[in-house]
Amino acid sequence: MSRFVLGDCQQVMSTFPSRSVDFILTDPPYLVGFTDRSGRSIANDKQGDWLLPVSREMFRVLKNDSLAVSFYGWNRIDQFMAAWKAAGFRVVGHLVFTKTYSSKSAFVGYRHECAYVLAKGRPPLPENPLPDVMPWAYSGNRYHPTEKPVSSLRPLIECFTQPGDIVLDPFGGSASTCVAAAQCGRRWIGIELLEQYHAAGVRRLAEFQRPRSDMPVSTFQQFGSMA
Repeated sequence: MSRFVLGDCQQVMSTFPSRSVDFILTDPPYLVGFTDRSGRSIANDKQGDWLLPVSREMFRVLKNDSLAVSFYGWNRIDQFMAAWKAAGFRVVGHLVFTKTYSSKSAFVGYRHECAYVLAKGRPPLPENPLPDVMPWAYSGNRYHPTEKPVSSLRPLIECFTQPGDIVLDPFGGSASTCVAAAQCGRRWIGIELLEQYHAAGVRRLAEFQRPRSDMPVSTFQQFGSMA
């Protein structure tokens, strides 16, 4: 089942059956034209014409009474919120991840990341709800210019899914969500548009999936194969 796909997420998701994934965890472009110190950039990070059609596909492929968690650009929240609501999502929570460092400084030092919890229908409440403020570990951005740390994604997957569930990341980047899902014993589907980040994600997943001497073959095989 598990796949990391190279392609446009709207087009790829259009081939999925409706109500086929259990949870969406994604980090879309923030619409700020970001470029890091080494010159790496992100596709579709300036215009937001993709936001609504992609949000509609996300809503369609998500199972009824299920959740999505999406990071967003705080200074473009009007565009993100309008697209989510127009697609049918209902806002049910907000998460803040506190950094020990400033990723940028302007009028203030930027020392947090944030994400909304979005519902389709009426999902059941988790048995042990996460706090809405959590720590953030620096990923080093080794594989992607805005790489999210796996250690910060795992609690979301563990809280909002069950073992064997399918976790979708339409903006897969270098596959951090897929790695986190695999570590949690979930199936995963990642989609990434840019070839260099997709290739980095494929390498990360291959490294994680390589059988170890202390890992039974059956444990390795449950994670499936990549596209």
